Amino acid sequence: MKKIVVFIVLFFSVATYSVFGQTKVSGIVVDVNKQPVPYANVVFKNSSIGTVTNEDGRFYLESPQTFSTLIITSVGFSDKEIELTKAINYNFTIELKEQQELKEVVIYTGKTSKKNNPALDILRKIWEKKKKNGLYQFAQYQMEKYEKVEFDINSIDSAYKKQRIFKGMEFIFNHVDTSKVTGKTYLPIFINEALIDVYGDNKMSKVKEITKANKTSGFDGNQQILSFIKDLYSDYNIYNNYIELFDKSFTSPLSRTGIDVYNYVLKDTAYIDNKLCFNIVFYPRRKSELTFKGDFWVNDTTFAIKKINMAVTKSANINWVKDIYVEQEFEVLNDSVFLLTKDYLMSDFAFNKKDKSKGVYGKRTTFYQNHKFDIPKPASFYKEDVNYVDKSIYKKSDEYWEEHRFEKLSKDELGVYKMLDTLKTVPAFKQMTDVVTILASGYINYNNFDIGPLFSTFGYNEVEGFRTRIGGRTYFGPDDPWRVQGFLAYGANDNKFKYGFAGKWMIDKKNRIIISGGNRRDIEQLGSQLTTSNDILARNYGSSAFFTTGSNGKLTSISLTNAYISIEPLKNLTFQTGITYKKLESASPVFSIDYYTTLPTAANPSGVIKSTTTQSEFNIQAEFTPNRRTIAYGVERSVANTPYSTIYVNFSQGYKGIWNSDFNYKKLELYYKQPITIGPLGRTNLIFELGKTFGTVPLGLMSVIPGNQTFFTVENAFSNLNYYEFVTDTYATMQWYHDFNGRLFARVPFLRKLNWREIIGIKGAYGTVSDANRAINASGVEYLAPEDIYWEYNAGIGNIFKIFRLDFSWRGSYRDMPNINKFAVKASVGFYF
Repeated sequence: MKKIVVFIVLFFSVATYSVFGQTKVSGIVVDVNKQPVPYANVVFKNSSIGTVTNEDGRFYLESPQTFSTLIITSVGFSDKEIELTKAINYNFTIELKEQQELKEVVIYTGKTSKKNNPALDILRKIWEKKKKNGLYQFAQYQMEKYEKVEFDINSIDSAYKKQRIFKGMEFIFNHVDTSKVTGKTYLPIFINEALIDVYGDNKMSKVKEITKANKTSGFDGNQQILSFIKDLYSDYNIYNNYIELFDKSFTSPLSRTGIDVYNYVLKDTAYIDNKLCFNIVFYPRRKSELTFKGDFWVNDTTFAIKKINMAVTKSANINWVKDIYVEQEFEVLNDSVFLLTKDYLMSDFAFNKKDKSKGVYGKRTTFYQNHKFDIPKPASFYKEDVNYVDKSIYKKSDEYWEEHRFEKLSKDELGVYKMLDTLKTVPAFKQMTDVVTILASGYINYNNFDIGPLFSTFGYNEVEGFRTRIGGRTYFGPDDPWRVQGFLAYGANDNKFKYGFAGKWMIDKKNRIIISGGNRRDIEQLGSQLTTSNDILARNYGSSAFFTTGSNGKLTSISLTNAYISIEPLKNLTFQTGITYKKLESASPVFSIDYYTTLPTAANPSGVIKSTTTQSEFNIQAEFTPNRRTIAYGVERSVANTPYSTIYVNFSQGYKGIWNSDFNYKKLELYYKQPITIGPLGRTNLIFELGKTFGTVPLGLMSVIPGNQTFFTVENAFSNLNYYEFVTDTYATMQWYHDFNGRLFARVPFLRKLNWREIIGIKGAYGTVSDANRAINASGVEYLAPEDIYWEYNAGIGNIFKIFRLDFSWRGSYRDMPNINKFAVKASVGFYF
C-alpha cells in the first residue's frame, strides 16, 4: 500500500512537467527464462538518448522531450520495440527472445572476440588520434567553467518521511525530486556553485584555475563535509588509460588495455550535429574488477568522442558507493576539433548495494564555454597561490548568478537554497549536524572552544596504569589565524598530573608565516618512532594506547619546551626553524637512561653516572608534499586528499652548556614517502628513512628502531619489534607494501562476493652504534644495532566488513634472540572506498 501511495505522489509530481514534454521509463530486461539480461542497450527511438541495463538487467531512462517508442537491443537477442502510451512508465518487464537467424554481420554474445571485431578497429583509431584531439591540439587554451555540486538524500518514501528524526522538519519534503539516472526520489541537502576561469599550457604542462564566484548553501563552512566531497572534484580524462575516482583506478573504456577487460560491440551509426558517428557498447569481461559499462559515440573521421555514458559495474570492489555514473558531451568547434562542453558525474553513496537501500547522491555537473586558443602566459602566471582566498567571490548577488550561470537552475533547485537556509535554524537539524561534526573531528564544540580530542581520553601503560586525559582548543572557525590548545592528564598508579599547552599564530597569511611555541610535561615512549614533527602535543601511541602486547614500562618522563617559526614560500613547500629545550629521566624503576659523565677506571671502577639528560637544541627542517590539497586557510589546515608524496629533511644541533645542556652533537634525518598507483594492480607505497648523529650522546638522544607493541598497525613502526630492541646512531630503514585492491581475490569464486582486499609488504632496517656511544651507556639496555639487517614481511586482508583490516607479520631475521616476536597480528579500522 505504501508503494502505491508513493507511486501516486510521484506520478502527480512529475505530471506537472509532462505538459512541457517529458518521458521517464524504468524496468527490467529478461530472457525467455525470466533471467536478467545485463548490458542491454535501451534507447528512445529516433534519438541518441539511451542507457545500458545493469548487471541485474534493470534500467532507468529519462528525457525532457516526449517519446512514444522504446527500443531494446542486446547481442544474441532480437531487437524489441515498446510503445509508450504515457509520459511516465515505471516497472516495465521486457522479455527478449534469442535470435533464430544470424544476419550477415557478426553477432557477439557473452565475451566478444578480439579478432575480426569492427569495434576494436575503431578503438585502435581512437588510440592513434587521441593526442591530436580536443585541447591537445593547441599550445595554450583558456575557457570558462561553471560547476555545480549537489548532495541529496535518496530513496525518499512515505515511511522515510515519518521517521522521528525529521520531526519539525517536514517542510523539507516539499523539495523532493526524481533522479534522471536512477529514477529514485531524492531530497537536496547541499548545493555549491562555482564560476571559474581555466588556463592551460600544453608546452609547459601547466593548468591554473581562478575562481570568480562561489555560492554554497546547506552545510556551508563545514570542513568535514567539504572533505567528504573532495573526490567529486577529482579531475579525470576519459582518454587516459585509467580514471581515478574515490582513490581507485578504474580502467577507462578507451584504455589501451581495454581490450583485455572489456567486451566491445559496434551497435549503430547515426548523424549527430551533421557528423557521422559510430555507437559502441562496452561492458566488462569479468566481475568484481574496477570497470564501467555503457556506450559512446565516436566520429568516423577524427575518431574523437562525441558523447559517452558509463556507469561503474555493480560488482566493482568499492565501498560505500552503490553507483557511479559519468556522462560527457563534446561539441564540434570546426571540422576537426571536438571540445568537452558538459561533464556530469553522479555517485550514489550507501551502506550496501541493494536496490532499495537508502543513501546520498553526490552530483557534479560541469559546463565549459568561450574557448580561446594560443594565447601564451608567462610561467609565473601558473605559480600556485600558497594561501590566498578572495572572500568577495562568496558575496555575489542573486542577480549576478542569474546573469552568469551557464545553465539556469530549475524551480526546485532555486527553492533548495531557501529551504536549506531555513533548515539551519531548526534545532533538530543542528543537533544532527553537530553529531556528524563530533564523529568526524573528534571534538565537541562549546562557545568557540573545542573539547577533545575524544579519542585520546583514556589510555593505559605500566607506569601510569589507567590514564585519563582531557584537552581542548580554541575554535572560532576553520580560517582562524591563531589557535591555543592544551591538555591535562592523570595516572591512577603514579598519582601524578601531566600537562601540555601550545599556541600558534599566523602573522602573514600570503606566505603562511607562523610562529608557535609550547610546553609539555608528560610520560612518553621514546622508542616508538624515528623522524617526528615538532608538534609538541602530538599523540604518542606507545604510551597512550589502551591495550598493548608485552611490557611497555620502558617509559621516559619528559619536560619539553619549544619555539618555532615556519614559512611556506611555495605551495606545499614548508621551512621551519626553532629551538627546543628538553629534560629526560626514566619514569619507571625497571628502566633507565643513565649514562657516564666520567667513564669507569681502575681507580674509580664505578665511574660517575647521571640519570637525567638536559639538552637544548637548534633545529631547521624542510618538508615538501607535492600534489597535497588542503582545506581552509587558517593557522591549522586539514588535508583533503590521499595519497601524496612527502619529502622531509631535518637538521638538529645540540649545544653543550647552553641552559645547562649536557651534549654537543649534530643530527641529520631524511624521510621520503612515495605512493605509486599501478592501474588495476592497485597501489604501492615506499617509505625510506635515513639518519645519523654526529657526536657522543646517551640513550635518551639515540635513534631507536621503532617497535610496535600495540594491537594496531602503525605505519612507520616494525610490527615484530619490541621497544628498544635495536638502538642506533646511524640508521636506514625501508618499508614497502602493496594493496591489490581485491584483484587477486576477485579471481576466486567463493572469495569474490566478500570483496576482501589483499595486502603484502616487507620492512627492513640497518644501523650501527659508535664505540663512544657504547662506552657512555650506563642504562643497562644493551645496545644492539641491526648491522646484519633486520627485516620482517607481512600479508594482510583488508575490507573485512568494509572497515577492518588484519595484518599478519613474520620476523625474517634475528630470530634466535630471547623474548622476541616471531609472529604478530595487527589490526586497523578505517572507512575506505
